[in-house]
Amino acid sequence: MILFVIILVLGWLAARLLRAGASRLLRRVGFDQAVERGGLGRVLGYTRYDARTLMTTIVYYAVLLFTLQLAFGIWGPNPVSALIAGIVAWLPRAFVAIIIIVVAAAIASGVRNVITGALGSLSYGRLLARVASAFIIGIGMIAALDQIGVATSVTTPVLITILATIGGILVVGVGGGLVRPMQSRWESWLNRAEREVPQVRQQLRVAAEERETARREAAEREAAARREAEERAAREKAEAEARAAAEREAAARREAEERAAREKA
Repeated sequence: MILFVIILVLGWLAARLLRAGASRLLRRVGFDQAVERGGLGRVLGYTRYDARTLMTTIVYYAVLLFTLQLAFGIWGPNPVSALIAGIVAWLPRAFVAIIIIVVAAAIASGVRNVITGALGSLSYGRLLARVASAFIIGIGMIAALDQIGVATSVTTPVLITILATIGGILVVGVGGGLVRPMQSRWESWLNRAEREVPQVRQQLRVAAEERETARREAAEREAAARREAEERAAREKAEAEARAAAEREAAARREAEERAAREKA
């Protein structure tokens, strides 16, 4: 029993230390910034946990469960140790699943921003950005659920059904009875895209010119600041030399007056 209590106390201390170390490590690698860029920060804003706190809490309880497993193991084989062993084996998968969701959300946010910035002026630009973002997040969610072993019997058939539906639409609709309507629709889309290509080029050219102008203005401001600093340094040097010359002249005058006073005396 004494050994049981000692293991629990040492494990509790180790869990607290590892939680603090994991928090510092996640802060140093920029985990919070990745969560905010991916948009998960707004989702977790309605709860009392943020993503870093959630990860460190998983680490904390994982160490505690490992400690309980080790402590109960001194009594020999028992059902409690077997149950805790299963939970401990599952926690790293939950940790990896959270990482997958954060990375997928960050990638989806970056893709959405890139597509919106490049094609935002087009009629279908924002829709294409939202579709690409939702597709990446969906893949991340399916990968995360598969990682933790939850709903794999649901997500896998759903994914297969979606892909089969898309394939069936392409085969039956585009290549079958809807050839002429789809041909007309595709011609309309391509004509619209062709009309909007010069607009996109103009937008990209304007953006490049704005960046070049901003860079040139920054370089001019830097050069002006450098010239101003050099002029200030030159003025200060001239003022210092003038003060030194005045001080030498005053010292020479005082010395001449003292010499004249001594000669008169």
